[in-house]
Amino acid sequence: MVEELDEQIISKMQSGDHAAFRLILDRHLSQLMAYASRMTNSAMDAEDIVQETFFRLWTLRNRYDPKKSKLSTWLHRIAHNLCVDNYRLAAVRSTKNYTGLEHQHDEGPLVNLEIQLQSKEVAHALMQLNLQQRSALVLFHYQGLSHRAISTVLDLSSDAVESLLRRSRKKMRENLRM
Repeated sequence: MVEELDEQIISKMQSGDHAAFRLILDRHLSQLMAYASRMTNSAMDAEDIVQETFFRLWTLRNRYDPKKSKLSTWLHRIAHNLCVDNYRLAAVRSTKNYTGLEHQHDEGPLVNLEIQLQSKEVAHALMQLNLQQRSALVLFHYQGLSHRAISTVLDLSSDAVESLLRRSRKKMRENLRM
């Protein structure tokens, strides 16, 4: 039922319906922001990536084929490619220092401090992974994508995704022990 509704909305958006595009944006914005934020560890870069992702959705809307993949997978693929571009650009600049995203919690100041420290440790460990490892972990654990969807986003076989996730988890454990 949801997929049927999505197909109708996508069809309207592909016909140039701005209201349908807005519905798609509303449905996928937070998920893509979370992905881009975790991939870049920068709220500002994440906003730019998500804005460009939706710009590309609108301008390339007729290239999307719902028979080939789910819209969320297609959008993650666009966002992933933009994260790769961002990563390469940052490597060229190499002067930018990512300090982590601040998290707001209501459990009290000591608990908030503990959560922020743990979040920063995890964010730092995540940023130590190579881009493909980081992307696989974020797509699976934070975005909840299946191995099949991740294989589409990263253009890898399902076996390669499983292997990549294993190596990524191992590296994360090592990074967090340091």
